[in-house]
Amino acid sequence: SSKIRNMELQGADGIAVLEDCIGFSLTKTISKVEEKLKKGVLPDCQDDDFFPRVGSEMGTEAQIRFLKAKLRVTQEDLANVVFECRKKDDENHNLETRLKDTEEENTRLQRTISLQQSQIEKYKMLSQEANRKNEGLQQEVTALEKVLQ
Repeated sequence: SSKIRNMELQGADGIAVLEDCIGFSLTKTISKVEEKLKKGVLPDCQDDDFFPRVGSEMGTEAQIRFLKAKLRVTQEDLANVVFECRKKDDENHNLETRLKDTEEENTRLQRTISLQQSQIEKYKMLSQEANRKNEGLQQEVTALEKVLQ
């Protein structure tokens, strides 16, 4: 996520180029495709037609314009994806912060509960002791009343 956050779009001859694109190497990709072509293995890209059916009839300049337009659209899509990734990254960061705060609050509340439970036990013992003392005093009062009668 930090790599996505640090991506910057740079202009080069009016064409945006993504700098630091997470391990992508155009040179390596081209080399792999060339190796496959040399071996006679054509890539499975029947649906990925770069040029429309008229493409073979297009001139070089028209093909370049077409490819530049396609590149621009792809770069806009990429910019949108990068924007969405940054937005999701920010949302994740906010959620992580909220989770951390919630966990800290939970820990604090657990300590408070523990303290209150120990106080409850203490007051139960004091109450039981007071009840025993009260019973003893009641018996003593009863005995004294009998003596007085």
